[in-house]
Amino acid sequence: MVSCAGRRRALVAGVAWAAAVSGGCSGSGQYVWFEQLPQSKLAAGNEYVIDVGDVVNIRVLGHDEMTLRERVRSDGRLALLLIGEVVAAGKRPGALRAELEGRLKDFIVTPSVAVNVDEAQPTTVLLLGEVSRPGGYPLEHDLRLAHAIALGGGLTDFASRSSIYVVREQPEPLRIRFTYEAITRNVGRAGEFQLHAGDVVEVE
Repeated sequence: MVSCAGRRRALVAGVAWAAAVSGGCSGSGQYVWFEQLPQSKLAAGNEYVIDVGDVVNIRVLGHDEMTLRERVRSDGRLALLLIGEVVAAGKRPGALRAELEGRLKDFIVTPSVAVNVDEAQPTTVLLLGEVSRPGGYPLEHDLRLAHAIALGGGLTDFASRSSIYVVREQPEPLRIRFTYEAITRNVGRAGEFQLHAGDVVEVE
């Protein structure tokens, strides 16, 4: 028979394990701290993500007839010779290249594809919560998190300095937590974190 103390210890251990595997949780929901992000995700996060309205240039080595320079449609797609429709929006150029090479193997021996974004739409992010001027902000050239917060007028007096989140849906759902000190002092390059189109910055 298990004692009450034993059941309590088991319960505490179970709760601690659940908190660890969830990547952090509170009333704010699940998240991952910026400093705990794997380097692979940090590197990938700095690569541009294709968006609707971007002009994409696609070249297939040795097959000039397949060269395409086209604006991504409102449904996020492009139309290519041989393989037809392909979703481009929400993908990094490298990921789109790999997908195209895979699909072209049915038609071309060892295809080699180059994907470049010739014209990019302004990156628009949404600032919510305890910022002085919440709303949507286009980021023309400077995509840093610190710059976006500055555009919003900084934090209000009621803001939590340890509860700043970047919520991202593409290419995979992600909620990243930052402290204000890390952003303003660029600890671990937190202030240089690159925002993507559609990102939401939440300040609690």
